[in-house]
Amino acid sequence: MRARLIHYLRHRWAADGGYRQFLTLAIPLILSTAAWSVQHFVDRVFLAWYSTEALAASLPAGMANFVIASFFIGMASYVNTFVAQYVGARRPERVGPAVWQGAYLAILSGLVGLGVAWQSSAIFDFVGHDVAIRDEEVVYFRILCYGLFPLILATTISCFFSGRGQTLTVLAVNVSATALNIALDYGLIFGHWGLPAWGIRGAAWATNIAALFSAVLFIALMLQRRYRDEFATLRGWRPDRDLFRRLVRFGGPNGLNFMFDMVGFSFFILVVGHKGILELTATNLAFSINSLSFMPLMGGAIAVSTMVGLRLGRDDPDAAEYCTWTGLHLALLYMGIMVLAYLSVPQLFLMPYGLAAGADLDEATEMATLLLRVVALYCLFDAVYIVFTAALKGAGDTRYIMYVSIALSWFIMAIPAIIALTYFDASIYVLWAFLCAYIIIASITFYLRFRAGRWRTMRVIEDVRPIEKKPPDSGIRAGH
Repeated sequence: MRARLIHYLRHRWAADGGYRQFLTLAIPLILSTAAWSVQHFVDRVFLAWYSTEALAASLPAGMANFVIASFFIGMASYVNTFVAQYVGARRPERVGPAVWQGAYLAILSGLVGLGVAWQSSAIFDFVGHDVAIRDEEVVYFRILCYGLFPLILATTISCFFSGRGQTLTVLAVNVSATALNIALDYGLIFGHWGLPAWGIRGAAWATNIAALFSAVLFIALMLQRRYRDEFATLRGWRPDRDLFRRLVRFGGPNGLNFMFDMVGFSFFILVVGHKGILELTATNLAFSINSLSFMPLMGGAIAVSTMVGLRLGRDDPDAAEYCTWTGLHLALLYMGIMVLAYLSVPQLFLMPYGLAAGADLDEATEMATLLLRVVALYCLFDAVYIVFTAALKGAGDTRYIMYVSIALSWFIMAIPAIIALTYFDASIYVLWAFLCAYIIIASITFYLRFRAGRWRTMRVIEDVRPIEKKPPDSGIRAGH
């Protein structure tokens, strides 16, 4: 048995779409999203040091802003699938135009961000949190809305590199932007290096400046001569009605799914906020820590979508399925390690928040320790959910994902939590149980959708031309 397992792992490591190939593509993306997680983790730590009110306000305001951004992020990030399938189909001249359609989407997002920023006071008057938190929420939300355009533009241009498998470039840009953000956070929150001490306002401006830096750097790299010649990254700037329509057709459901999913989570956060500052702060801590495991997994999801898109572009769904199972194996291994860490050493994750914070944070960290046990319950299911939705998105099955995700997030998580709190004064642990149930049910649902196989015949690009298929290096075909 042991010999057979070793033999299988060796073949899986070397195969086309196997562990080595997946990790080569995914590790830079994982590190990129990990850098994003570290950025937000450090941001929340600094705000915890600054004041409990700033920390409590940062999650609902940040989530509300991300609800607005998520629609455009979902659409813009879907450029990755277009790039991957065009490259797989050996049509590099269509890559540049596909990226430019996402850039036009970024301009639209910036206008929407400005419009929403003007309504920030009304939004948080409706939310109804304590006045001290409400004022901080308004400031944080409004400034983040100003930075929507560079955020979506950076997301779009990064797909030119990730969709072709050039993930080291994505890593380099994101790490640079993260380092800048952290430095600006420290300077603008506390007033170091001659900068103003702006508190939560400084944290928001640091995020916007880093996003702009990232967008400019991605554009400069994409417009290099070698890319202009091969991928039409400059001459493909013109609006393409058909291509933009297909981006909306496939990316739109992805964006709506992302947005309504975030709306469901935001309502969940708002419900928790009505329990009190203690419960809201503890939830903020647990979500911030969970992002350390969740966001790197999103890097793996981008790798799954890219590998599936490349293989479907060359009309090889068996190889696409093989890549998906490879991604799932590694995602479960990673999440299993995180589960053990959450259960055995939760204090290790919570320690940074208490280094320079007041005594009023102690009770919140104790509650967050218990919430991390709930996180541990759903972590493995979260890995299943993320990998299979990534594979389905890589094929173009975005409408199904949208309908199911919206229904489950609202009817399993958000609405039951509202009812439980309003009519039964449920504890925070009961509210979190609905979150856990949502992730478990969604993971099973998308696993069954993937196994049904309808995604095998889906494509997002036009005029797919099958080419001669080459078997994986090791002779292993699709399977677990």
